[in-house]
Order: sequence, then structure tokens, then C-alpha cells
Amino acid sequence: MKRYIPVLTIAGSDPSGGAGIQADIKTITSTGCYAMSVITALTVQNTVGVATSMTVPADTVAAQLNAVLDDITPAAIKIGMIASADNAHAVADILATRAAGIPLVVDPVMVSTSGHRLIDAEAEAIVRNELLPLATVITPNVSELEALTPEVGENATVDSRLEALRAAGIKSILVTGGDTDSTEGYATDLLLLPDDPVNDLLTLRADRVNTANTHGTGCTLSAAIASFLALGFPLIDAVKAAKSYITRALIAGADVALGHGHGPVNHTFGPRRTRFLDHKTGSKR
Repeated sequence: MKRYIPVLTIAGSDPSGGAGIQADIKTITSTGCYAMSVITALTVQNTVGVATSMTVPADTVAAQLNAVLDDITPAAIKIGMIASADNAHAVADILATRAAGIPLVVDPVMVSTSGHRLIDAEAEAIVRNELLPLATVITPNVSELEALTPEVGENATVDSRLEALRAAGIKSILVTGGDTDSTEGYATDLLLLPDDPVNDLLTLRADRVNTANTHGTGCTLSAAIASFLALGFPLIDAVKAAKSYITRALIAGADVALGHGHGPVNHTFGPRRTRFLDHKTGSKR
């Protein structure tokens, strides 16, 4: 008998569909899981950039989250945009008491690619001190890693920033490198693992896809990691599978012209999408 594998995303909404809750739902569904969502903010954005956002009140965020947990136990949880201190505290408090033992992936979304700040300083502190230590893994890019570790100074190395986060009680950290400039032909991520002094920092590489259609890649990657954790993958394998998923989604969306800025990746690549398209012509696979 088949069963649902529910994955919960807690994040902001992107009306253009390429990032945020919308990207998470597409990713979770495409990896074979059942998507549930708690919306923390309504953003005004498209492929060109973020204009503004409205934070959902903390009591409404808490009510959404409790409603899901009252009825359905997620196999994994992903957290994206948490725009306010009240929201960060409410989510952290509920997850600490009601979701212990459930794999948790946190993408510490702070600044949009277009430079729009998505989180205030007070919320940033609560995210770091209360939410991130609950995570199975967090997925900052280099800019977010720097924002999370101001105490080590502007010119600190990645290693010293990782150690600062580990000292703050954060278990595992995936530093994503897909948005950094590179002439080497691949995107390099660093995965810091917990409790493994011999081989605790892994370098993970994937072919760099030459495309401007990168809207929502961070959201997609973290949602994919949560999905693969829900499917029972060990952390390292979940990260590797998620990297493969985002690479394939980038390739599939590279030649798709959608919007006037950085278009989205193609979350629905693969046989399932091909089967739907074939239905129009009456052909079968």
C-alpha cells in the first residue's frame, strides 16, 4: 500500500512562482513527497527583483504550524524566509517542543539576489540563537554565512566562520557556492558534518550550468535536501541527491524564457512532465 511522505515548508510566498513557498512545493512534489506549507510573509517580487514584503503576524504563523502538527506529522521540515523576530521565536518554540527528532533544514534567507533585505537585525539574532541550533543542517550561501558570524570580523576565513557557528550549537552546515563567481566550470559547496573530527568538512562539486535562470535555486536546494531526508537518505546522500536535482533543474530551465530577469529553474523536468505533454498528442510512453 502506498503512503504519503509529508514534508513541511515554512517560508515566504513568491507570486512569480520561482522561489519561496512555491518553489518548495514544486520541489517537494517533484521528488515524490507530499508538500505542506506555512506562510511567513507575502513578498512583492518577480524575476527582476523584490519590491517589498509584508510579514504574516506571529500568531497566524503559529496557528498554521500548530494546525499542521495537530493533524499530520512531517517526515521532514524546511524553513526559508523568517522575516520578523516574533515569527522566528514562535517557530523555534513550537518546533523545539513539538517536532523534536524530525529532520529540519534551515535556509537562512536574509537578502534577496537583488539586494532587498528580507529579515531585520533582531530576527537575525533569534534565528541564529534559537532556530539554527535545532536544525539538522543549515544551507547559507557565502553572504549569509558572513551575516551570521559578525563576531569573527569582515576578513575572517570560511573555516573560522564555520567554527563560530559550530560553537553556537549548530550541527551541520552546507555552505553553498553556486552564486559565487568561478572560472573552474563547477559550483563548489562545503559540508561541515557533526561529531566527525577526522573527515568533518567535505567538498562537493557539481558542473556549473551556464544560465541566467537561477531564480529560487537556494530555496529549491534546501527543499530538495528536506525531501531526501524525508525519504530516508543519510545527510550526506541527501545533500548529494539534492545537488543533482538542482543541477538537472537548472539544465532543464536553461533555455526557457520566462520573465524579464533571472528566470526560474525547471522543477518539473523528467518523465512525469514528459508523460503529461505526451497526453496532448495522444502518444504513450
